[in-house]
Amino acid sequence: MRLWIKNIPQYLNKTITLYGWVDSRRDHGKIIFIDLRDRTAKVQVVFSPAQAETYKLAEKLRVEWVVEIKGRVNLRPENMQNPKILTGKIEIAAEELQVISQAQCLPFEISDDNKSVNEETRLKYRYLDLRSSRLERNLINRHRIIKFIRDFLSERDFIEIETPILTKSTPEGARDYVVPSRLEPGKFYALPQSPQQYKQLLMVAGLERYFQIARCFRDEDSRGDRQPEFTQLDLEMDFPSQEDILKLIEELLKELVTKIYPEKKIKEFPFPRISYQEAMKRYKSDRPDLREANAKGEKDPNELAFAFVIEFPLFEWKKEEKRWGAVHHPFTRPKLEPGETIEGVIKKIKQNPSLLLANQYDCVLNGNEIGGGSLRISEPELLKAVFEILGHQPEEIEAKFGHLLRAFKYGVPPHGGIALGLDRIIMLLQNEPSIREVIAFPKTGDGRDLMMEAPSPIDEKQLKELHLKTLNS
Repeated sequence: MRLWIKNIPQYLNKTITLYGWVDSRRDHGKIIFIDLRDRTAKVQVVFSPAQAETYKLAEKLRVEWVVEIKGRVNLRPENMQNPKILTGKIEIAAEELQVISQAQCLPFEISDDNKSVNEETRLKYRYLDLRSSRLERNLINRHRIIKFIRDFLSERDFIEIETPILTKSTPEGARDYVVPSRLEPGKFYALPQSPQQYKQLLMVAGLERYFQIARCFRDEDSRGDRQPEFTQLDLEMDFPSQEDILKLIEELLKELVTKIYPEKKIKEFPFPRISYQEAMKRYKSDRPDLREANAKGEKDPNELAFAFVIEFPLFEWKKEEKRWGAVHHPFTRPKLEPGETIEGVIKKIKQNPSLLLANQYDCVLNGNEIGGGSLRISEPELLKAVFEILGHQPEEIEAKFGHLLRAFKYGVPPHGGIALGLDRIIMLLQNEPSIREVIAFPKTGDGRDLMMEAPSPIDEKQLKELHLKTLNS
C-alpha cells in the first residue's frame, strides 16, 4: 500500500518511496528544497548535488508537478525543526526522483484558502480549487459528518434505503427537472424534489425506520445561496410523536457537534421549542438567530443556537394565485383538537382552512433553517380533502397521487419524519459563507456548471431519439 506523508515520522532512518505534488520549491545555494504534498500532510525533501542525476532533474521541478521520490527519512537539525507541523522534525534526503506528470502554468496560485481568487475562475478550474487545504478540510469533514449520521441512525435501528432518481412529476412546490422517455414518446420522468412519497410508502411497507443521504433536485429561479441539486438527511419512522422526532434530531446534532466540533458550544440543550406565532412576534422571523451579540454587535460563530419552530399554520393564502397553499407540503397532518374526529377536520378544511395548525416543525441554527418535517396524513379521505382545498380536481388527484391513496388502503401506520439540509449544516459548522464552499462540484447561483460547461445543447440525433424539437430548431 502507498505510504501517506502523515505516517513518515514512523520511518525515521529508513528509506521510503513517496508520491505527491510539489507544493513549493526553494534553491538554497547548491541545495534544492521542495515541500511534497499529499492529502494528509506536507514534508520537506532535500536534493543534494551528491546525487548528480537526481539533482539535475530536481532543478527542473515546478509547483504542482506530480512526482515519485525515493529517499531516507532523516531527523532535521534541532534548530531547524518545526514542531507546529506533523512532519516538522524530519526531512527526506532524496536519492531517486521520477516526474510522473508536469503541470502547465496555473490559472491562479493555489493558496491555503483561495479566497482571493475570483469565484467564477475557481468554479471553472474546480479541480485546482479543491487542492486548497480549506476546501480539502471542508470535504473531509463532510465525509466525517455523513459517516457519523449513518452510524448514529444505524445504531438506533434505522435502515438506509435508496429511492429512485427517475420518478414521476407531481406538484410539490418547486418546478421539477424533467427527463424525456425515449421508449415512451411524449412521456417524462422527473427528478425528485425530495423522496417524500417514497419514504411514506416505505412506512406502508413495514420497514418502520428509514433514512437516506438523499440527492434532491429543484428547478428554482436563481436566489441567493441555493443549488439546483443538493443533499439532505431524509428520515421517516412509524408510530412517532412529534417529540420523538425532535428528541432524535437534537440528540444527533448534539453528539455530532461534540465529536467532530468540540471547539463549538451549543447555547441551550434541549433545544428551545418556539411557536411560529411567538417567533414572528418576538424575532420577526420563523428562523430566529438566538445568539447574543457582544458590545460590537458581533455574534460568536462558534456558538450554536439551535431551536425548533413548531405550530405552523397548515395553509397559507397565496394572494397572486388567489388560492390556498400548503405551508410545508400537502402530506402534513393537521393538529387535532382533543376529541376532534377526522370528519370534523375535513369539515374545518372545507369551511375555514386558516384555523388549522400543522404537526410541522422546522430546525433552525443561528438564523438559518437547516431542516423541516412533519407528522403525515395517513387517511385517504383526509389527504383528498387537503388536495382539493389546494385546488386539485378529483381526476388530477387520482392521476398524480393515486398510487399513494391506493397504498393507504392496505394497512398504513401513523408516521412522520424530517429532512435536514446537509449542505447548509456543514456550511455553518465550517464557518463558510456559502454552501458552494462545502460541495465538491457546485454550480453558480444561476445553475451553471462552469467547469463542465453545462447546461449545453444536445445534437439533433439525440433530440430525434427523444421525439423532441427545440423552439429554435
